[in-house]
Amino acid sequence: MSSRRIAALDVEEAALAWLAGSGFAVAHGPEIAIGQPGAERSDPTYRDVVLEWRLREALVRLNPDLPREALDDAFRKIVRADGVSLIERNRAVHRMLVDGVMVEYRRADGLIAGAQARVLDFEDPDNNDWLAVNQFTVVGPQGQNRRGTS
Repeated sequence: MSSRRIAALDVEEAALAWLAGSGFAVAHGPEIAIGQPGAERSDPTYRDVVLEWRLREALVRLNPDLPREALDDAFRKIVRADGVSLIERNRAVHRMLVDGVMVEYRRADGLIAGAQARVLDFEDPDNNDWLAVNQFTVVGPQGQNRRGTS
């Protein structure tokens, strides 16, 4: 094993230890892959970059007054962010994480209402689900394999 690889593993382990000490849960990517007892991923092609149930649970927890249709809309907007380039889509997701996701829904009286669905709780960080995953594999559109700590 090269010293470069050893150094990368040392940095990865140190980062995970620091994140764990800061309150993050830590998981090993292969342990949350589809087909594993602790599976959190649903796409066998490893193209998914969002742990779906964690995002949906956060939307429900942080937005108890919004109806399911609004939360489903927020979820779709996050995982299918608009933008012609990867950079633009990343910026759009960042804005939604920071500012919330604008959603519309039909109220009980039939009128359309708008709201900002929160994705993160900045006022009480303990309300968030912090997870660090090492060796998280993602396969890109041209089949390129990327793996790292996320």
